[in-house]
Amino acid sequence: MPMIKRLVLVLALSSATVWAQSTQPFDAAAAFGARRSVVDVSLSPDGKSVAFIVPLQGQGAGLYTLSLEPGGKPKAAIGADGKPFRLGKCNWVANDRLVCVTYAVTNNPALGLIPISRVVAVNADGSESKLLSTRPNEYSRGYQLNGGGVIDWLPDEDGAVLMMREYLPDDHTGSRIGSSEEGLGVDRIDTRTLAVKHVEPARRGAFAYITDGRGTVRIVLGAETKLDEQTGVVLCWYRLPDSRQWLSLGTYNEQDGSGFRPVAVDHDRNVAYGFKKKDGRAALYTVTLDEAKREELVYARDDVDVDQLMFIGRRNRVVGVSYALEQRRVKYIDQEVAGLVDSLGKALPAGSGVDVTDSSVDEHKMLVYSERDTNSGIYHILDRNTHRLDTLFLARKELQGVSLATVKPVTYPAADGVSIPAYLTLPPGPGDAKGLPAIVMPHGGPSARDEWGFDWLAQFYAARGFAVLQPNFRGSSGYGDQWFQNNGFRSWSIAIGDVLDGGRWLVHSGIADPGKLAAVGWSYGGYAVLQSAVVDSALFRAIVAIAPVTDLVGLKEEHRHWSDFDLVSQFVGDGPQMHEGSPLEHVDKIKVPILLFHGELDRNVSISQSRHLCARLTSAGGKCELVSWGGLDHQLDDAAARAQMLHKSEVFLRQSLDLSP
Repeated sequence: MPMIKRLVLVLALSSATVWAQSTQPFDAAAAFGARRSVVDVSLSPDGKSVAFIVPLQGQGAGLYTLSLEPGGKPKAAIGADGKPFRLGKCNWVANDRLVCVTYAVTNNPALGLIPISRVVAVNADGSESKLLSTRPNEYSRGYQLNGGGVIDWLPDEDGAVLMMREYLPDDHTGSRIGSSEEGLGVDRIDTRTLAVKHVEPARRGAFAYITDGRGTVRIVLGAETKLDEQTGVVLCWYRLPDSRQWLSLGTYNEQDGSGFRPVAVDHDRNVAYGFKKKDGRAALYTVTLDEAKREELVYARDDVDVDQLMFIGRRNRVVGVSYALEQRRVKYIDQEVAGLVDSLGKALPAGSGVDVTDSSVDEHKMLVYSERDTNSGIYHILDRNTHRLDTLFLARKELQGVSLATVKPVTYPAADGVSIPAYLTLPPGPGDAKGLPAIVMPHGGPSARDEWGFDWLAQFYAARGFAVLQPNFRGSSGYGDQWFQNNGFRSWSIAIGDVLDGGRWLVHSGIADPGKLAAVGWSYGGYAVLQSAVVDSALFRAIVAIAPVTDLVGLKEEHRHWSDFDLVSQFVGDGPQMHEGSPLEHVDKIKVPILLFHGELDRNVSISQSRHLCARLTSAGGKCELVSWGGLDHQLDDAAARAQMLHKSEVFLRQSLDLSP
């Protein structure tokens, strides 16, 4: 398939986003810490317009629409100031109308920090904004936290969607539902008139419904509970074609990954796509949605998990499945799409990851996203009729023209001889990669892994002259059960040993100056670097921990009054290792300066974790500083806060490692 590439940069302008050549010196902290210039780009059903979200001040964001016709200019549709509501994902429901999710974290006097979401519809020009989430009435009991979500965009209908909506318990006899019918249901909603047709009654315990992309609900997922506590077991039911009766599809366990986890339904084949373990690694299977429930392996690997379905089109048609080796790759089921992506790869810079993120209903117009380690992200429009591929948006305009560092997959030996996969980012340019100041930066999770590509945090430190090693220590996900161990908390000694061995490898290989080695981590990564300083007080000379876990007992207690307390307790563990694995319990062993960053609205890890550690360290004569922000959560999704964090952490590292400014 021949392609013509033409560079046409469309500028997303708002009062807070202005494109101009700056005469000011380059501010690396501000540039790398900036929120993405555009996010959540989507293509209208007819392929003639795009919608995109741009950052505003603080955590604010604005939704804009843009005609792709010559001379088209961005038009504001809706915005959120981030105090507290923020703008989440938006998508077209008609050529002139969109549906958006807004969300917030609020501090409730009775419940503490609680998440809230709401769903709204709005015209592309900003008119006719309407709330699609259910509204509590005077008889409702409880808090309306979950605003719901669209599960089928009904592309054959104008402005209507199938939407999961949460109904609160209500004992009033005149209401739609009684106290026995509260929970998550499915409604067909006309987003223009708010006319509602109840498709599935509210179901207690349900947390997800899956449609066939043609407007029919085929699968429902529910959480098993015992004495009002979640067990981690998910109950799955399905329907035969043209039937209203729910039948058992089986179960899967979120704790150990056993069982079949359905993700999507193929209407034409009458099968559910989902993931199930094969030889200890996640693989893609189909199960027929009939009495036989015949299972078929679609794709598996003997080295890594197969973990993400690839969709295309307004009906979320499954076209492939992806997995991460040294780089993320895709096994395509649809050969036409495979050929298309191969052609796109040849038209874009070598090594770019290519993802078709959206399309028109007829799939003649497609939205394409490309990224690699030295490319922070570009959105393109592909016209399959004319074979034109046009550049639309830069994902990070502040980094335009900035030389980014290459990211190299490496392995290093752990103390027991196991090879640990990692990514090494060296400062850009031709300089000698020996005797550098260096940072070991373990990922969060711990049920996660780092992948090859652009990472704003690693790229910042590399731009400032540091080598950065990102280890996928044992306890990381994506490599199967044997690698996952019992997760990075229960098997903390193995995970932390791998992190420390990464630092030792940097020194032994000559990349790092042994007197200029530090560690930086976010969330579980923050826990890992702090616990590394407990286990070996001499290797790292400075620690930066962002939103870290510091106390395993405290982490469990944060969930004490929620239904997932037992699950969190099982995940974190019990017994002596709870105290042995908590940095808070061993501040006397931490001999290096510590810098902490934390948001006060963090529900993932309470800011009390950082406050307690810093107070105890200071009392014990250690060096600790905590920087916090009152209105931010775990992600610190604020450009000014991130720039402050990057700048302050660099100054701290240079002072601690005795480096010149």
